[in-house]
Amino acid sequence: MSQVLFKAPKVLSRCQIRSLSAQIGRLKSYPTSIRPSRDEIKHERLSDQNLEVAIRGLYQDGLVVIENVIPHDCLDRLNKRMVEDAYYLQLKKENSPFNYNPGNIQQDAPPVREYFEPSIFMNPIATQITSTALGPRPKWTFCSGNTAMPPTAENPPKSQPVHSDADFAHPSHPFAHVINVPLITMTPENGSTEVWLGTHRDTGLHVQEGEHGERASGRIKLDELEKRRLDRPPCQPVAPKGSLVIRDLRLWHAGIGNQTKDPRVMLAMIHFAPWYRNPMKLEFADDLKPVIEGQTELEVPVNWVSKSKALSRYLNRGFGNAYDFNQYP
Repeated sequence: MSQVLFKAPKVLSRCQIRSLSAQIGRLKSYPTSIRPSRDEIKHERLSDQNLEVAIRGLYQDGLVVIENVIPHDCLDRLNKRMVEDAYYLQLKKENSPFNYNPGNIQQDAPPVREYFEPSIFMNPIATQITSTALGPRPKWTFCSGNTAMPPTAENPPKSQPVHSDADFAHPSHPFAHVINVPLITMTPENGSTEVWLGTHRDTGLHVQEGEHGERASGRIKLDELEKRRLDRPPCQPVAPKGSLVIRDLRLWHAGIGNQTKDPRVMLAMIHFAPWYRNPMKLEFADDLKPVIEGQTELEVPVNWVSKSKALSRYLNRGFGNAYDFNQYP
């Protein structure tokens, strides 16, 4: 008669358990990334199945990546201009519109028709996702960017503190989504944003420090970070050129220092829910009027100015935390 031998299970040491837990944590710390089919890209619309995946990613993680939806040629053209502008802003030093540290610059794109490509600024797939998540015709009232500058002797690579852009008393349910568009492939080396997935559901003022409007407002308390790190550590996802990154405004995140020789420009557009009472308006040159008023998917409150005035003012904006994303009665 044959004999079956059973091998006793291996007992893991504490060190091995911690290592295994860390590996599992890393696996669940990266966001959902969707690669639309050729047909979806051609028709500028996700399938019902991929739209469901995107909405689930926003609900569970507070962030989703949609790859290969923006043509590279228009990104290259805008990047060339914005890199030139970034070096101009850097020369302002302490008067530069930086966020938390001088290597991380708040920067608007030129608000004129020459540099306004709808596939970048009003991407139909991005709007399809935000209008599904927030309600039809979300309000687009913020358009800016964030540039991680190459290191210098004066400003070595430095990270922002982990923070939330919702640095005010805000609803506990989704009310705003940020659409980030990196103009080049975004990697950990050139300053891919560190994101803390799932924190959009626990980001009230009780976990924050700093007063609204200060350069360093919205900082997450260190003890809250350590508690969260044990459950789900942060990550720096790669966003290939041509991608959209859509995140809940409440999500904890941090700009990371750029260790390469090239500026990394990332645009940021915010879509607010149609019921959300934020009074901000965009400022665009009036040569964009036919483009903006010719679309029906977004509500876009705009202060129209002449092209010359728009070009004279767009590099004189405030830093990110100076904007007021709150709603009012």
